[in-house]
Amino acid sequence: MAVELTMARMKLALLRHALHGRRAQTAGTGVTLGLLCAAGTLYLAVTDLDLLAAAYAVWLLGWVLGPIFMGGGDETLRPEYFALLGLPPRRLAGGLLVAAFVGLAPLVTLVALGGLVVAGTRLGAVAALVALPAMVLQLAVFVLLSKVAVALVGLAVRTRPGAVASGLLNGVLLAGLAQIWVFLVALGQTGVPAVVHYLPSAWGLLAVQGRWWALAALAALLVLLLAVWAALLGERSGATRRSGRARRPMTAATADGAVVAKELRTWSRDLVRNHQLTFALAYAVCFTASPLLLGWNGMLPYTGPIFIVMAAAMTANVYGVDGTALWLTLMMPGASDVRGRQLAWLAAHAPVALALAGAGTAVTGGPWPLVLALTAALLGGAAGLVPLVSVYLLVPGTDPHRRAGNPLRTSEDDGGLTGLAYLMLVLVVVTGAPAAAALWWGWAGVAAGVVSGAACWWGFGLLAERRLRSHGPELLDVMRTGRRPEPAVSSRVDGLSRRRKTLAWYCFGFGAIPLVPQGIVAAVFVANGMLRHTWFVATYMPQQLRYPVAFGFVLLGLAIYGAGLWIVRPAARRDAPDGS
Repeated sequence: MAVELTMARMKLALLRHALHGRRAQTAGTGVTLGLLCAAGTLYLAVTDLDLLAAAYAVWLLGWVLGPIFMGGGDETLRPEYFALLGLPPRRLAGGLLVAAFVGLAPLVTLVALGGLVVAGTRLGAVAALVALPAMVLQLAVFVLLSKVAVALVGLAVRTRPGAVASGLLNGVLLAGLAQIWVFLVALGQTGVPAVVHYLPSAWGLLAVQGRWWALAALAALLVLLLAVWAALLGERSGATRRSGRARRPMTAATADGAVVAKELRTWSRDLVRNHQLTFALAYAVCFTASPLLLGWNGMLPYTGPIFIVMAAAMTANVYGVDGTALWLTLMMPGASDVRGRQLAWLAAHAPVALALAGAGTAVTGGPWPLVLALTAALLGGAAGLVPLVSVYLLVPGTDPHRRAGNPLRTSEDDGGLTGLAYLMLVLVVVTGAPAAAALWWGWAGVAAGVVSGAACWWGFGLLAERRLRSHGPELLDVMRTGRRPEPAVSSRVDGLSRRRKTLAWYCFGFGAIPLVPQGIVAAVFVANGMLRHTWFVATYMPQQLRYPVAFGFVLLGLAIYGAGLWIVRPAARRDAPDGS
């Protein structure tokens, strides 16, 4: 047991030194959201045990799919670190499993699994006692299923077909979850499916309800998963990549042409970019095609625009993914590869987006002006924002030749990557706003979309070029060390008390929830007659209150953002810091 406890202490020490600054704020936001979900789960333990079983199925999906989408999950301690110790695979797997329980995510999940104790207390003293080991075993199964899923994906994506297949599968799964209401309605399911009660996520609840075999099944599954994970760790250590095919030489007459050729070659070779492109494609197609199960094809024309938005979110950290290769550009004084990257991004994505938009609109017969205007505006906006966001908000990445067992894991800062992707989603959608002119101007609105797209491509690219030339060495140092330098000039948040900083971060982190999904998206659903839709409050309101409620959420989101800006307003107009 000494090895296991040592690994747990190592994990705790690493987390204690890593959780500071922006990572601490991101972790705090994640824990807050997780605790809110856990509180909702505990409420279900009091009100409805069927819904509690469904909630635990969602927690299981989060543990299995979340790390896969984020490129490998928590790898604070990697198996490679212990390769020279000669530990048997099962001993290594046991130590890493114990270390995996040290963290914020297992703690939040354990709070949610407290619903088993609540349910057991309602059912009697014996059930309450059974709930205690059921909680521990259920959490261990969640963690191990996550580890096994990540290890399987890590082995699969070591080849290009594997990376493409992983992107397709992940895109379909995420889109299916986003449109789960379609499948439930199509299948005529109005309550909790009976199969949910027999998933491993509900075995702890079944044991509490008196089915003792479920507790033994949890223990047996735990032993089986531990053995599988140990075997996969051995495969991970010995896996190698092979590439023996000759490649045609790249030729280019200009510097930008050389960058375009290099980027296109990277798009065809790099497993990460293969995965990103296929993920965006699979998500867009599955998301817009799902309503066909209900006989509604109204989302098909927007397959192309959705693909663009998702592809931009996936490539928001384009400079960080390349790692320290930036030094090749910096060696040439005054050089910049921004324009070449923009052209290559368009070359890789524009044909796919135009084909999807054209095919979807042809099936439904319209609306051609709006779709063409949106596609043009979003393509230009995405091609401009991808390098701009990457150079201003770069998340330090891992050099491609140093990536761990999962080659799709591009950074240790999962929270930073997720936040960057969500920010890019919002920014790219905003660049499509001028295309709405097509609703009133018809075909003349297409020109507005083309002009706004070209302006975003040129203007945002110019800003990115200037940033790269003025801060290129600093960006390279961030990618090399993983640490951001302390600013020489105080920013607006310097001098703020810890309480004000925390409040500001929460404002900027949570303001998007009422503004975008509960406000803008809910209004779109109401306009299209999509009522009683999942968690969108406005769709459940009486007819006369639907638009006012959606508009109220928009105002609330803007007010939250305004409060955050007010907190970090310039020091000349701010009171002295209150507290520390």
